[in-house]
Amino acid sequence: MAHRRALQFQIEQHHCHVRRIKQGLDEALAFADGNDDGAHVHQVTVPDVDVAAIRASTGLSQGAFARSIGVARGTLLNWEQGRRRPTGPAQVLLAMIARKPSLVSELLR
Repeated sequence: MAHRRALQFQIEQHHCHVRRIKQGLDEALAFADGNDDGAHVHQVTVPDVDVAAIRASTGLSQGAFARSIGVARGTLLNWEQGRRRPTGPAQVLLAMIARKPSLVSELLR
């Protein structure tokens, strides 16, 4: 009997989560259609980054720095030489390292 109650509780919790997800999706669709009643909009600005200067501040070689942030050395070279620009999570990570160059070594100990 206790197992049945526990299972019923889990099912109810699941349905609650599904309703909340659906509500969030409905709100997102309404916002996309121009209805922003009650919407909480968060805009985050990530600064442009000077990849070569950031890497230099860590004291790491190009290869070591690329490995430490999980990108190919060629990608890092493209960023440093301005042929490409980091975006998304890579840009955020680099902005964080720019503010605290020791971050890479602290996290990878």
